[in-house]
Amino acid sequence: MRIETARLLLVQASNDVLREDLKGAAPLAAALGVEAPPEWPPSEEYDAGAINYMIALQEREPAAYDWGFRYILLREPRPRLIGCGGYTGPAKEGAIEIGYSVCPSFRRQGIASEAPGGLVDHAFRNSDVSRVIAHTFPHLISSVGVLEKNGFRFAGSGQEVGTVRFEILRTDWPG
Repeated sequence: MRIETARLLLVQASNDVLREDLKGAAPLAAALGVEAPPEWPPSEEYDAGAINYMIALQEREPAAYDWGFRYILLREPRPRLIGCGGYTGPAKEGAIEIGYSVCPSFRRQGIASEAPGGLVDHAFRNSDVSRVIAHTFPHLISSVGVLEKNGFRFAGSGQEVGTVRFEILRTDWPG
């Protein structure tokens, strides 16, 4: 199921498409039937290790396809690949984690806020998820701002050294 927001489509990534992504931006764009920006991938954290992790997760846990990785497409004027993100896997104990990254040339346009908002809305509307969490580094002011704009609140230390955790509860989501 794809997620739609005002300007974006968040399209599920099949393992076939993820394998094309391992080959580079042009094969990925061809597999998705969209244009890809020359700066793909959107961040250094999105690398072959991350792609291979998602392929393995989706192979061993079929629910990870529904609650997994997505490509972020700008709809207008024609579909363009601008980022990636999604859920780190199916919900556990009522909580699900999101992550996202938008290519630098598409930042500061509200897109980075719109994409996680779509993920949160989808999680709360289509499951028994009661809490959505996200991790970031505290010095990444833009990332913290995106989370706060979507109603997330600081919730303590993150899983990785130096990171912080933010969360939003279903009861706090206006959707």
